[in-house]
Amino acid sequence: MTDNLRVADATGNWVDGLAPAFTRPYLRLARLDRPIGSWLLLMPCWWSVGLTGMHTGHFPSLWHIALFFIGAFAMRGAGCTWNDLVDRDLDGLVERTRSRPIPSKQVTVAQASVFMLAQALVGLLVLVQFNRFTIVTGIASLGVVAIYPFLKRFTYWPQIGLGLAFSWGALMGWPAAFGELGWPSLVLYAGSISWVIGYDTIYAHQDRDDDSLIGIKSTALLFGERTPAMLTKFYAAAVVLIGVAGLMAGGGFIFIVGLIAFAAHLTWQVLRIDIDDPAYCLVLFKSNRDAGLILFAAMLLEAAV
Repeated sequence: MTDNLRVADATGNWVDGLAPAFTRPYLRLARLDRPIGSWLLLMPCWWSVGLTGMHTGHFPSLWHIALFFIGAFAMRGAGCTWNDLVDRDLDGLVERTRSRPIPSKQVTVAQASVFMLAQALVGLLVLVQFNRFTIVTGIASLGVVAIYPFLKRFTYWPQIGLGLAFSWGALMGWPAAFGELGWPSLVLYAGSISWVIGYDTIYAHQDRDDDSLIGIKSTALLFGERTPAMLTKFYAAAVVLIGVAGLMAGGGFIFIVGLIAFAAHLTWQVLRIDIDDPAYCLVLFKSNRDAGLILFAAMLLEAAV
C-alpha cells in the first residue's frame, strides 16, 4: 500500500503531513484531509440546537452540541466512504478524484467496506445517546444517504439528494430536546436543503468538464451560465425559510442581525462566483462553513441573552 498519494484538492493538510503513513488512506476516505464537508453536515444540526435554545430562552445543551459534532464527522466519513465505494470506477475517470484511495489502489474495496462500518458504528454510539424519537429520526436518514451516490447517473438534480441528506440534522436537534418534530425544525430543513443545493452547485463546477465527458449529471451542467441567477433563487429561499424557522422558534433582534449577516455572505458568493475558475469555486464553497457559524453564533447569543 502506498502512502505518498495525496488527493488532488487536499494538499498541504495535516493528514498528508503529520498522520502516520498507514492511517493516511483511511483518513482520506473519511475526508479528514478535507473536513469542510463535515462542517457543512454539522451546521444544520447546530442550527436545530440553536432553535431549541431560542425557543426555551436558555442556552442549549452543550452535550447535544458535542454529540452532533462527533456524529457529523463520523457519519460524513462513513457516507464519503460509501460514496467512494459506489463511484470507484467513475472516480478514476475524473482528474480531481482519480487520486482518491480506492481508484488509486491505496486501499482495497474490502478494507474500505470494513472502515465504513466502523465509522457507522461510531455514529450509532452517538445516536443512542439521544431519546427514542431522535434515534428513529436519525436511522431514517440512512435511506437517503444510501441512494444519493446513484442520483448523478440519472438526474441533473443530484444536489437535491445531497440537500435531503446533508440537511437531515435540521430534524434532529428539536426532537433531541423536546421528543418530537416541530414546525420550526421542518421549515429549517427546507431552508437548509435550498442552501445545500446552492453551495453544492458551486462545488460541482470544479468537475463540470469531466462530468460532461463521462455522462455524470449535476446542477452545474444544468444551470451553466445561469448559475448566478439560480444561486440567487436558492440562497434567497434558504434565507427566507431559515428566517421563518428562527422566528417561529422565538428568535428576536440578535437572530435577525445574524440572519442578515448570513444573507450578506451568500450574496457575496453570488457576486464573486466565476464558474470558469475551479479553484475559486472551491474557495466559495468552503466559505459556507463561516456563513453557517455566523448564523449559529447569533442563535446562541439570542438564547443566552
